[in-house]
Amino acid sequence: MADPSALEETIAILEATLDATHDGVVVFDLNRRLIRYNRRFLEIFRITPDVVAGGVPAIASYIRAQLDESAPFLFDADAMWTDPASESTSLMRCRDGRIVERFVAPQRVEGRIVGRVASYRDVGDSIRAADAIEQHRAFLERAQEVAHVGSWVAELDGSGHLGWSNETHRIFGVAPGQFVGTSAAFFEFVHPDDRDTVRAASRAATETGQRYDIEHRIVRVDGTVRWVHELADIVRDDEGRAIRMIGTVQDITERRHLEDQLRQSQKMEAIGRLAGGIAHDLNNTLTAMVGYAELALTAIAADHEARPDIEEIRRAIERAAAVTRQLLAFSRKQILEPRLFDVNDTVASIARLLSRLVGPDIRVRTALTEGVQPILGDPGQVEQAIVNLAVNARDAMPKGGELTISSELLVVDEAFARAHVPMPPGRYVTLSVSDTGHGMSRETQARIFEPFFTTKGVGQGTGLGLSMVYGTLKQVGGFIFVDSEVGRGTTFRLYFPPARQAAPPAKPTTAEPTVAEGQETLLVVEDEDAVRNLVASALRHDRYTVLLATSAEEALQVADSYPGTIDLLLTDAIMPGKSGVELAKTLLERWPKLPVIFMSGYTEEDVHVAALNRPIELLQKPFTPRDLRQRIRRVLGR
Repeated sequence: MADPSALEETIAILEATLDATHDGVVVFDLNRRLIRYNRRFLEIFRITPDVVAGGVPAIASYIRAQLDESAPFLFDADAMWTDPASESTSLMRCRDGRIVERFVAPQRVEGRIVGRVASYRDVGDSIRAADAIEQHRAFLERAQEVAHVGSWVAELDGSGHLGWSNETHRIFGVAPGQFVGTSAAFFEFVHPDDRDTVRAASRAATETGQRYDIEHRIVRVDGTVRWVHELADIVRDDEGRAIRMIGTVQDITERRHLEDQLRQSQKMEAIGRLAGGIAHDLNNTLTAMVGYAELALTAIAADHEARPDIEEIRRAIERAAAVTRQLLAFSRKQILEPRLFDVNDTVASIARLLSRLVGPDIRVRTALTEGVQPILGDPGQVEQAIVNLAVNARDAMPKGGELTISSELLVVDEAFARAHVPMPPGRYVTLSVSDTGHGMSRETQARIFEPFFTTKGVGQGTGLGLSMVYGTLKQVGGFIFVDSEVGRGTTFRLYFPPARQAAPPAKPTTAEPTVAEGQETLLVVEDEDAVRNLVASALRHDRYTVLLATSAEEALQVADSYPGTIDLLLTDAIMPGKSGVELAKTLLERWPKLPVIFMSGYTEEDVHVAALNRPIELLQKPFTPRDLRQRIRRVLGR
């Protein structure tokens, strides 16, 4: 048992400091008797004088009534006295929200344990502040998770320490706790080709104050490459030294892919317009070439030594005309013959042809879904598109393989549409052409629809096949996407909008009239000298009276000054200044029954840009003098 005199001496020494401490203090002897307490102890538990007068039992009861039911109360707990040498810390939560921290330790005098001392401190504000901070941290982590934006803090004191938020760990594919936490470790995740750029941006931000705003690639733990956008600010001390960099990081891979798709789509549109313009100009030149070749053939005898050469020239012109038709297909300006048809029937009709086309080493398989809706388009163009894709698949499988053509009716949702710009959501009839060939790299996939781009050797292809497929799909309002990986084959997916209305009625066909000489007066308007001169030569040969003009404005002047009757207007549809369509509209206001023939390298839709309120007669370039004569006689003979 402890010596009472020694205990009294120890208590006397402590009493001088008890009331000066910020903590509430109580002292027990080893018999569990309350020996001393200070004023702060009474204040913490709001103990009134009358409670003090009741002694230890009253004080204990008063404190116990304030505590939450789950809070420990160790005045009389056996755990406090089982090991008098032990120390313990615990929190006591009051019903009114106060939180009191209690520390219990042995009381020693000259090395002997003579009792127990408990100190109490009101830590409610600190605990609540810590809880609030933790809650805000949790909210911030959750907000970052929702926004897919992580945060990081890099110390610039030479330690290289780098801290990541949970979302940053997710973006980099690293589980929390598995990141070393250094700038050097971060750069191990940066794509090797981008490390110098990121380091330079970091140096510029710390040394010159330049904004740290950079997009770069990272390589995650699983090997996948992602794009991230980092934005940071520099924290400086009072002397302007950079001491810390605080930043955010966002995974922008999907955005980059969408931007790439948009840029590719815009590039294809621009190339398409360019291809259409080139084809238009080529058609003018080819019209003159094929026309003069035909005139030359009519002027020389069948046994003339130059006749085979001229015929070869004409055949070469026809081959060039085929190239311009492919360019027009890519630019979606070729003339189609639209009608309602079933893609399953189209595939079935050419399946046998494809088997012969790709060779015996390649198995052709079809997987067609019954009941797909019909589409409105030119079945001949769709057949050609399938053949072009099959030929590409054959070239990708030099050692044999399998070519699969499948169809289905697919509903494209918002998420799928966002990943396949610029396709809108909706229902589509899809046609997939898959092979088991060597596949394509991402760089090749980005260019495959460009005219004249080819991976084949010289003389093995023009590079127009896939661009023609692209144009065919675009012209009917469809889309085409490719899914390929080197060594794993390629799948082209064609999306056709289902037909919602009946196909336009086919134009009646009539027998071409016999070419005859004419006595009518024709107004010919063409800005291309070679075509205008060819047309004038051919028509004057047939005894027509030909009035020539190089523009719509000049044609109106010629019409105003000509004293006789103009029997037919033959005009180029697209010309600098006022178009041929605008010219025709003006002249039809004067002479409503004036026959009009448009010459054009574009489609009927492009020509029919004005409300002429009448069917148009289109002479597609390139044409021969015989084509021209037949068309004029047919129109004048109505």
